[in-house]
Amino acid sequence: MTTPPQVPAPGNPFNFVQHLLALNAQRGAKTAFVDDQGELTYGELAERVRCLAAGLRALGIKREERVLLLMQDCNDWPVAFLGAMYAGLVPVAVNTLLTADDYAYMLEHSRAQAVLVSGALLPALTAAMIKSDHEVQKVIVSRPLAPLHPAEVEFEAFVRAQSPLARPAATNPDDPGFWLYSSGSTGRPKGAVHSHANPYWTAELYGKGVLALRESDVCFSAAKLFFAYGLGNALTFPMSVGATTLLMAERPTPEATFKRLTGGVGGVKPTVFYGAPTGFAGMLASPALPKRHDVALQLVSSAGEALPAEIGERFKAHFGVDIVDGIGSTEMLHIFLSNRRDRVRYGTTGWPVPGYEVELRGEDGKPVADGEAGDLYIHGPSAALMYWGNREKTRETFQGGWTKSGDKYVRNADGSYTYAGRSDDMLKVSGIYVSPFEVEATLVQHPAVLEAAVIGVPDAEGLTKTKAFVVLKQGSATTDAELKTFVKDRLAPYKYPRAIEFIDELPKTATGKIQRFKLREREAAR
Repeated sequence: MTTPPQVPAPGNPFNFVQHLLALNAQRGAKTAFVDDQGELTYGELAERVRCLAAGLRALGIKREERVLLLMQDCNDWPVAFLGAMYAGLVPVAVNTLLTADDYAYMLEHSRAQAVLVSGALLPALTAAMIKSDHEVQKVIVSRPLAPLHPAEVEFEAFVRAQSPLARPAATNPDDPGFWLYSSGSTGRPKGAVHSHANPYWTAELYGKGVLALRESDVCFSAAKLFFAYGLGNALTFPMSVGATTLLMAERPTPEATFKRLTGGVGGVKPTVFYGAPTGFAGMLASPALPKRHDVALQLVSSAGEALPAEIGERFKAHFGVDIVDGIGSTEMLHIFLSNRRDRVRYGTTGWPVPGYEVELRGEDGKPVADGEAGDLYIHGPSAALMYWGNREKTRETFQGGWTKSGDKYVRNADGSYTYAGRSDDMLKVSGIYVSPFEVEATLVQHPAVLEAAVIGVPDAEGLTKTKAFVVLKQGSATTDAELKTFVKDRLAPYKYPRAIEFIDELPKTATGKIQRFKLREREAAR
């Protein structure tokens, strides 16, 4: 691995935002971000970041204290996130689709001193603040929809009232830079604390090293900025090369995505698109799918869940561009195992990103042989420092330089890795592990199937049997008997789903990950 320039050295001053602003100091007139309301140049971004930093400092918020960032993707988002980090504060970027109870917990857990919030999300925040005993000094509202209360201030007015902060906070590479809450399947979300150096490493090793992003690129991410995947896709990666990013506040429906891909916003067509398998499946099933010549795509990335080979192959056949599938995590900040632009093997998640080591371990903690499923562990420079206030989970996940991902994988003869499901989703049927994803990936090859999710259901004797929940494409039809035969013809007989239920929609997280635990809960309640 070639050592990147200006490597942050522990103990030496390093402020990630100052690093980004310095990289783009000569690009002042170039467009950095485009949203539904206009453009923001690199010069304007630098000015606004420094002004916001000065304003937060003027509120009396001290180094390493947290500020909650509850905002839809727009040009104010990078100003808020980067401004807080520039001032030495710690932005806590949170999911915009949660409940008031969730936000109340996050306010108390992070002890946020201020909140930066979109006007559309202000009612949810207000309800959370009523529920919480934690007091917030100031609420700064981006694009308010109604008159504000005395304790609230409009984002634009707050920024314009400040003089730029002369110097960034003298942070170190290992100082807390920001938090991201993990989307666990059970219990309260865990606050992963990332350092100032972590986004530097993901940008160098993956954004530049694997994706090979360029200054001329226009990036568009269906995953929102508050996710680790979206944060790299739409902020740290493009800014690290001086590219332009298209931001979208609304949900990434196929229609909304197509509008951006075809230049319907700002007149710019993305050259780089970051999505997730569920989104790609919806796009390919849409009657409004654009033609190849309507888009300018040169690179397409996927993460969030393993990409079925059939979806990648159909996308490539239609648009002429491969989908580069990879896996990352909130804990590792971004992707550490990935296919390459020039080396795509569909059905696998590719090879370790240079700079990261991966290891598959069995239940005894020892490495497993090629071809056997094992728990995935990662060693690399972008691992989170800890889960805030959760020593037990920190020790369970971060183990002596290695991070336990919670995923099961199989290493292939060519060194690539194939996803075998989450550790807690793996099924043991008749004493043999069955990967829910493998069965799901086979089911979606059927021409009538849009999506599928597979769980284990105990039979009358308490033995685990597989059950598939299937969403059909609009206007399509099939039977459970036909689907069972379809799977038997393609996989080992013991892997076919013993029961199939047709449903209208699968439960998912905001990133499109299937929530199999909700299906298990529903089955248990019957």
